[in-house]
Amino acid sequence: MPSSNPPESARTTRRRGIASAFIAYGVWGAFPLYFVALAPAGALEIVAHRIWWTMITCAIVLTWRRDWTWLRDLLRRPGLAAGVALSGAVITFNWGTYVWAVSNDHTVDAALGYFLNPLVTIGLGVLILHERLRRLQWAAVGIGLIAAVFLTVSSGSVPWTALALAFSFGLYGLLKNRVGVTLEPWQSLGAESAAVAPFALAFLIVLQVRGESTFLAPAGVHTGLLVLSGLVTAIPLLFFAEAARLIPLSMIGLIQFITPILQLIVGVALLHEHMAAGRWIGFGIVWIALVVLAVDSLLVSRRHPSSKASGGGQEQTR
Repeated sequence: MPSSNPPESARTTRRRGIASAFIAYGVWGAFPLYFVALAPAGALEIVAHRIWWTMITCAIVLTWRRDWTWLRDLLRRPGLAAGVALSGAVITFNWGTYVWAVSNDHTVDAALGYFLNPLVTIGLGVLILHERLRRLQWAAVGIGLIAAVFLTVSSGSVPWTALALAFSFGLYGLLKNRVGVTLEPWQSLGAESAAVAPFALAFLIVLQVRGESTFLAPAGVHTGLLVLSGLVTAIPLLFFAEAARLIPLSMIGLIQFITPILQLIVGVALLHEHMAAGRWIGFGIVWIALVVLAVDSLLVSRRHPSSKASGGGQEQTR
């Protein structure tokens, strides 16, 4: 009687994919600690360095891979090039908002934004792409809206930081969908960072001329950390690409919640940000919505084993 267990190679591949996903989302979840270590640099300076050094890192990798033929095709397609440039602008806004949040004791708000992101992504798909939702997806979106209203009423203010992060990253995913997945991760990240790199470099030059740059700090450690921001941005993307190749996106969609969970832990336990009782309740409502979304994703993947359905998983460049 043949064994029902999958071949050892399949199990190994699956384990490698899961490990890669955990590494990618774990690094993204620990990002607040890295950005806090970049003080006294402000959010704009950090983002400008991140853009510039990410472009340099991608250029080195693409040169090593001898992978530049795609650039000629990109420049010959103005619509695609414009879409890539717009994606670069949107992800820059997302990065800037995230770094500002971490630098100004709003890491918990950043975590909330990434908890809400899958729900926002689904909502944008319905409103703009006219996608049809299943019942559990509608329920999850409805519960998410209740959570947003509750958090607004309980705190007396709209959670703008969380919403800005959720909607900007959702819009980034939407742009990816509209432009079309024609570029590999290294190519995409390199092109998007290159589109905004001239503005980042101009800002860094102005800071240096005005004597407000922190780049050339006396100890040198700060300079090294800023230079490494490109590599730190690229490494989790590499692991994510490996995970996306080896395991279903439905599984990635579930593993992605490691990132905001870690962000929340870092914000509360390590950065000592205050969490009122009302905020915990609001977060709890969001988590209920995500559980509903996860159940829907698991049901779909069981009915259609080859389906790529996910709970909001998408290419990441956090």
